[in-house]
Amino acid sequence: MALPPEPINRGALNKTKERTMTRRGIIWLGQVCNLKCHFCYFTDRLSDTTHPEHGFMSLEKAKAICKTLVDFYGNNTIDIQGGEPTIWKPVYELVSYCKEIGLIPTVITNGQALADVGRVIRFKKAGIGDFLVSVQGLGPVYDHIVGRPGAHVRQMKALRNLQEVGVPFRINCVLTKDVLPQLHQIAELAITVGANVVNFITFNPFDDQRKKGKRTSENVATYKELGLHLNGVLDVLADNGVEANVRNLPLCVVNERHRPTVYNHQQIPFDLHENDFASWSWTGMQPQRMAGCNLTPPVKFGPKVWLGPSRTPFRWLGERPIVGPLLLGAKRKIDQFTGQHGSILRGKLTTEEMYRREARLRAHDQVGFRHVSACNACDLKLICDGFHADYDPFINEDAAQPVSVGFTVDDPKFYISQQLKVVYPADSCNIS
Repeated sequence: MALPPEPINRGALNKTKERTMTRRGIIWLGQVCNLKCHFCYFTDRLSDTTHPEHGFMSLEKAKAICKTLVDFYGNNTIDIQGGEPTIWKPVYELVSYCKEIGLIPTVITNGQALADVGRVIRFKKAGIGDFLVSVQGLGPVYDHIVGRPGAHVRQMKALRNLQEVGVPFRINCVLTKDVLPQLHQIAELAITVGANVVNFITFNPFDDQRKKGKRTSENVATYKELGLHLNGVLDVLADNGVEANVRNLPLCVVNERHRPTVYNHQQIPFDLHENDFASWSWTGMQPQRMAGCNLTPPVKFGPKVWLGPSRTPFRWLGERPIVGPLLLGAKRKIDQFTGQHGSILRGKLTTEEMYRREARLRAHDQVGFRHVSACNACDLKLICDGFHADYDPFINEDAAQPVSVGFTVDDPKFYISQQLKVVYPADSCNIS
């Protein structure tokens, strides 16, 4: 696929070092996709047609979710996810509706459908804010990772269409073992095609990827391998003025100069292109992710039950056919109660403190990040998630390299406040 020989002029992008709380919502339309990425969080739900989250919801339900995000949670931007949103027939109408109610939409996509320039034009007319295109490799490597011959060629056509029609886009890349040797090429691609931002996301053990056998030393890179490849790639992007972010990586893995790009759970609320924990807690509930279920009432953001050491048996029970729905339903009701009575339970915590508490709960209680022994000597421990617990069977703890800055860092914005981030027009109301 022929791409421009010289880098695209991105124009005068506004950028800022100011860090404010994100107001970006998220919606999952249903787990239906035209690709089969082996690292997908929802791989089992995509293949299991009987799963309650498989199948797209109605336009009416999607609109009701979006209206709640605006009216109840005060969101002003939204990530529209699927599965693959571009193959959901009413997607253009939803994009128009979101813009109409003040919820500027981003569509997260693999770009396959956007190889048809007519679809890109329809999205632009509907009022799309931008696209977040998942570039998981290049050439045959990409086709292998996503399970579809010819997928890379279609994606390159999609990027060309976005350039020519004038729709802004960012790039996502999951750091699987296969893609690491291509990271420099992906960075050069981003520079050439005019991507405004590149996000590198660790291969996380979330949702369906928690199951035994999904993640092995064959498909998951070691932390040392990640650091070795990322440092050079981040230099290339920085030298060319492209914003880069790395999600869910221990801060010690990259060099000091690149730590402003690393966003763990405590940093995510300060990225305007990441999702708001308050509304995410509601849209993440299964009734809001199913086609055939009524919406549950929205709840205020507040403290949740901290499972601590009991999280592993709780998860195991939660996956059992009969007791699982009962147990998760009971926890949901408790979380709703604590949200409704948050003013009493949160005491004098500020909004930022509440979000930080939520970040730690998500990282350590819900998805199982942990600090290894070397972390105890690290000055960054209080602002870092630590390591994926399931790396234990195939990675040594000596990947952790304690960082010394001369004092204990307790401000999640310590590094990220040094980063220049792109400000879209929809973000400007969040910046002073």
